[in-house]
Amino acid sequence: MYGGSQVTFRMFSRHLLIGAAIIVLCGISVGCSFSSSSNKDKVTIYTSIEDYRIEYLNKELEQKFPNYDINIKFFSTGDHIAKLLKEGTKTDCDITHSLSYSYLQQLDDEGYLANLSSYDRNIYAKGMIVSRDFLPQERGSGAIIINTDMLKELNLKTPSSYKDLLKSEYRGLVVMPNPKESSTGYMFYKSLVNAWGEKKALAYFDKLTDNILQYTESGSGPLEAVAKGKAAVGLGTTATAAEEINKGMPIKILYFKEGAPFTVYGQAMIKGKEKRKAVRDVFDYLVHTFNYENCKLYMPETIYKNKSFSIKNYPHNIKYADMSNDTIAEKNMLLSKWKY
Repeated sequence: MYGGSQVTFRMFSRHLLIGAAIIVLCGISVGCSFSSSSNKDKVTIYTSIEDYRIEYLNKELEQKFPNYDINIKFFSTGDHIAKLLKEGTKTDCDITHSLSYSYLQQLDDEGYLANLSSYDRNIYAKGMIVSRDFLPQERGSGAIIINTDMLKELNLKTPSSYKDLLKSEYRGLVVMPNPKESSTGYMFYKSLVNAWGEKKALAYFDKLTDNILQYTESGSGPLEAVAKGKAAVGLGTTATAAEEINKGMPIKILYFKEGAPFTVYGQAMIKGKEKRKAVRDVFDYLVHTFNYENCKLYMPETIYKNKSFSIKNYPHNIKYADMSNDTIAEKNMLLSKWKY
């Protein structure tokens, strides 16, 4: 019995030693793995694009730059610009992606953006370049979105002008984003101010409010209401409407004679961050590769001089509204007069 116990003890001791060795080796392995990850050059991107596009971008970046630790952080547009204005060049952000030009101009005026004059500007369409310190990322337009089935059921004619939306038969059937909450709503507001003048535009929205079912907080709100048959007409975005049409929804996209309101979104490197090779490499990829993929797959509206893209049911040759004087000062002034 004693001999058997001795053998059992020796075997047990041996197992302990082997287990300890495995633990040590695992620890070394984990330590090496952690050390390798922590030694990767880190690049942080702030963006305001949708989740499905972030997922696509993240996958592409992982394949393209396996030796970089790339961190994509989503912020709503308001939080995005507020954070960068507060943090300045001390921010952890290396690349700001998908901010409207008016917000990028704010950052530029503060001296927070890197000089991008080495990038070729001749590839972009007229009006796309307004600064040496940021480049176009995409153009997004607004559209009048109608539910064709609902109009038919209510025996209503398809509206052909903004004036038509004031008719009593459209009471409670129109949805628009609130300009104070949504950049899409502000696009429509600003485009009519430019087309008609401030006084006439404000008087129009006074009358339109009688027919408004809801001023939504988000730009996607009108499309959701129209797609679900809660509203017959929505002032929304071309891109989301085309996506719903491709899903088989009874939706039609219209533009009135004033043209489609639009916003241009851009991208830039934070000043000082361009000195790091990893940041330059990733930004180069965004400008020279992902931008084309983004336009091809999601946002085909023109930003390039000699390059066009096409998506099923996405309108071609869109006539754009006058969106000049799209400054923060102008925006703040107009929003202070919006009372709905």
